[in-house]
Amino acid sequence: MAKKSTGLEPRNFTWVIKGKLAVSERIGGYGFQHRKVRREEELIWLEEAGITTIVSLYGPEQSILPYEAAGFRSSATDVPVDIEPEDVEDVLAVIAEAIDEEDSVVLIHRDTVDDTLAGLLASYLLYSGKLEDPIVATDVIQRILGFAIGPEGRRLIATA
Repeated sequence: MAKKSTGLEPRNFTWVIKGKLAVSERIGGYGFQHRKVRREEELIWLEEAGITTIVSLYGPEQSILPYEAAGFRSSATDVPVDIEPEDVEDVLAVIAEAIDEEDSVVLIHRDTVDDTLAGLLASYLLYSGKLEDPIVATDVIQRILGFAIGPEGRRLIATA
């Protein structure tokens, strides 16, 4: 019999690279929906799913303190909500560094899984050399996330 999972799966959790890179909305919810108990339940679920590292594209450094207290490696990027093309390479370097850590399984989050995050994920596939064609990277991420990347996300892909 399979072990029953405890905890709560984060909203919009999706594997981008199975067993290596996942994405979700902010742990515990975003804005007025954020709840400490929900965050704790989601952290339990992430640990059981094998996540070892959380990269927050949410912004403030203090947002990663609960992750570290729960035993995750973590990092936060100091990028604005509206990520500009000139910010992309710095964000991708943070993601690559997290993924390159030995035995790391990385979750990346922003407040929501949106166009910007989709564009960054497609850019990461190019930056890491996993894919070479921006059109293919765009298509792959759209299929994984289940929505079309709009202009805000697409402008970030062109800079990778």
